[in-house]
Amino acid sequence: MLDGGYKAWTAEERELSTEMPDRQTRELTPRPRPELIADRDEVFAAISDDAVSIIDVMPEQHYRGEMAMYGRPGHIPTARNIPVTALNEESGRYRSHDELAAMFAGDRKARSITYCGGGIAASANAFIMVRLGFEDVAVYMGSLEEWAADAANPLVVD
Repeated sequence: MLDGGYKAWTAEERELSTEMPDRQTRELTPRPRPELIADRDEVFAAISDDAVSIIDVMPEQHYRGEMAMYGRPGHIPTARNIPVTALNEESGRYRSHDELAAMFAGDRKARSITYCGGGIAASANAFIMVRLGFEDVAVYMGSLEEWAADAANPLVVD
């Protein structure tokens, strides 16, 4: 992960190359960690479990139900909104540790589940939470794309 992306890298006049590096081949041993992924059933159960935090990373307008990007407006009940866009400064770099820590209050040992539209943006919030010391963070990969498609899954409009 490159904090600030390519734009920040080049703005700082850091070195770039088009040459392929000569690297030795090594073997990768995957070690899947299923606890990092939440599914629909876990999220549904978390709604009534005060020990689990659900984090909606969508824009505030979507969270409040003023717009619908995934079939139905609103957010998953009990979710709090920490938009992924709030994590970054104008430069594209992540905010300072102190600013991010103020955004993510809560029990660092408790289960937290992040979601967005399709699981991508929620990964950025999960990444920051782990860096802040949260020990049990998962991403709901189905996110609103899956959740909003089923009328049996409740959504709240504020």
